[in-house]
Amino acid sequence: MTDKKVRVRFAPSPTGGLHLGGVRTVLFNYLFAKKHKGDFVLRIEDTDQTRYVEGAEEYILDCLKWCGLEPDESPVAGGQYAPYRQSERKALYREYAERLVMQGHAYYAFDTAEELDKNRKEIPNFQYGQAYRDSLRNSLSLPQHEVDALLDAGTPHVIRIKMPADETISFHDMIRGHVSFETNQVDDKVLLKADGMPTYHLAVVVDDYLMKISHAFRGEEWLPSAPVHLLLWDYLGWKADMPQWAHLPLILKPDGHGKLSKRDGARLGFPVYAMSWFDAKTGELTPGFRELGFLPEAFLNLLATLGWNDGTDQEIFTLDELIEKFSIERVNKAGAKFDFEKAKWFNAEWIKRSDATTLLPHVKTILAEKNINITDDQRLITLIDLIKDRCVLLPDFYQQLGYFFEEPKSYDLASVKPKWNDQKGDFFKEYIEKLANIEAIQPELEEPAFKAFAEEKGMKIGDVMMPFRIMLVGSKFGPHVFDIAASLGKQETINRITKGLVAFSA
Repeated sequence: MTDKKVRVRFAPSPTGGLHLGGVRTVLFNYLFAKKHKGDFVLRIEDTDQTRYVEGAEEYILDCLKWCGLEPDESPVAGGQYAPYRQSERKALYREYAERLVMQGHAYYAFDTAEELDKNRKEIPNFQYGQAYRDSLRNSLSLPQHEVDALLDAGTPHVIRIKMPADETISFHDMIRGHVSFETNQVDDKVLLKADGMPTYHLAVVVDDYLMKISHAFRGEEWLPSAPVHLLLWDYLGWKADMPQWAHLPLILKPDGHGKLSKRDGARLGFPVYAMSWFDAKTGELTPGFRELGFLPEAFLNLLATLGWNDGTDQEIFTLDELIEKFSIERVNKAGAKFDFEKAKWFNAEWIKRSDATTLLPHVKTILAEKNINITDDQRLITLIDLIKDRCVLLPDFYQQLGYFFEEPKSYDLASVKPKWNDQKGDFFKEYIEKLANIEAIQPELEEPAFKAFAEEKGMKIGDVMMPFRIMLVGSKFGPHVFDIAASLGKQETINRITKGLVAFSA
């Protein structure tokens, strides 16, 4: 840690859905910032206008809001280093690119896309760099008067970094330790495109410097870009202000072979996006964890454990606990395998631990989608407490609660019919008469009364308890049957027994 204020950033491109790996990057940045009383910045890297997707920025903001990871500074929240969209900062990047050219660390390249494609086809493993730059159309290979003429004529061109020969570039990664690169293996990356927009390489360095970013945590897929960024920090005279870096491990497929992708989720039947994403261009809807029925607390909890642990056996963490316990040095170097069954376990645990009042709005939404509109919140809170331990995903609340508000649409007759007989039918007809004579169903009184009546009729309790449950619920699941009857009330219980008798006897 340095003495300067901790400032971290998440800098996504608005090109589509937000992968769970991206949310984990947000989470680790957020935890680090909050632990060290710092700032979390959201910066939109929309310099590639060809890949920009309408609505993607709003989607990213909505995802972070759902997760409870809202930034201190962003395009919406503002901040002293605004603007926070790179497209709105376009004018300032050329100044730094031109400075690099003047210093001899970068150059103008006038090659057309067609010329570069021709080289890629004709030259195996072609890279625009030390091996070929002198034979291409750029300010290093062309006479100065020709370069000036091309620039004066407004000839389309890019600015590329000039990678030095035979150098070793090193830095300390907070997760991986000492990391080194050989410059001969890195091509001359484009810094400024022909449309005046910077590439990621230039923009990330300039913006991190101007926004005083102290720590940069990003996915390990960005490691190959590190030598370019290290050189830019050095060439621009900002090396002393360079953030400390940490390259986070990949989230892997369940079998551990390769990075988890949207295609893997579709193939294996689970989401990889935080929230559902609709691509207006393709008409494709990709499902998200929120819509599947995950609580945001559970989603964050599972992401935190993908590549990090606090050194104990603890698995369930609140956000405040994560802030307290988080350390970037305890993030693993190796990739973390994604286990959807474990993800569901986290959600089930969070549902169990959540207060019924907290779950209430989620459950009301689930029931409203099934045309069950609740007016008695207190009754629903009582019912949530009764069945929440049986729910894994939020939609499970409909299966576990729906029968409290609507009578069964069908019955699990296969569990009843083979052993159904007139004796059982007569038992329930008489039981209806007994219920009619009580004021209200009280579980602690009605259960022993029901068992005593069964014994009086010479019947085993198991022979009548299962049919009773199926009459009330339609199937064999649910909490204690007398708790169900008490919640339904005497008259509704009588009604359901009556209708069940008809169905069982048909």
